[in-house]
Amino acid sequence: MRAALRAFGELGVTAGVILLLFCAYLLWGTGSYTARQQALLREQLLVDRERPLTEQRQGPAGPGRVRLGGALALLRIPRLGADYQYAVVEGVGREQLRMGPGHYPGTAMPGKIGNFVLSGHRTTYAAPFNRIDELRRGDEIVVEAREARYTYRVTGTRAVDPTELDVVAPVPGQPGRMPTGAWITLSTCHPEYSAAQRLIVSGELAKREERGQ
Repeated sequence: MRAALRAFGELGVTAGVILLLFCAYLLWGTGSYTARQQALLREQLLVDRERPLTEQRQGPAGPGRVRLGGALALLRIPRLGADYQYAVVEGVGREQLRMGPGHYPGTAMPGKIGNFVLSGHRTTYAAPFNRIDELRRGDEIVVEAREARYTYRVTGTRAVDPTELDVVAPVPGQPGRMPTGAWITLSTCHPEYSAAQRLIVSGELAKREERGQ
């Protein structure tokens, strides 16, 4: 009996160590992967900005669109710190979200009429949207695209069920309505370490600054 208990205890300790190592990988190992991908995406953005604006990038959706996995813009959120910046990748599939915040294909492009919708991890792969619950009404969300810098201001934050898709409609919360303004929506899992709901941060375009200003 003692031998059996000892063996069971040793197995428990081993399992605990393995679990701790796995958790460490999820929290820090995946972040290293994202950091490498972010460096590549930022380099791609710099190359794009050196090209004349008349050279439109081509993607499956037509001129001006970006291929899946390509760098779209740089995201800055001043409330989350001066060092907070992430290159936004086109697409919200598993591979794209491992690279950084992803843009929902088919939603508005930065600064354009409609709803510019972004999704990002909250706990793994550098957790770019881990702290978006700290945003308050009036906070700035800055999107630096190749043609201009767009500043949105937060209008609200709420948790919704994953089935509530009206938050990504062209007019947030009003599916079927034609948009006349420009909005931004940030989406991530809620609460942390759970996919039971989605945390949604909404914002409205407040300012556009042409590149070079």
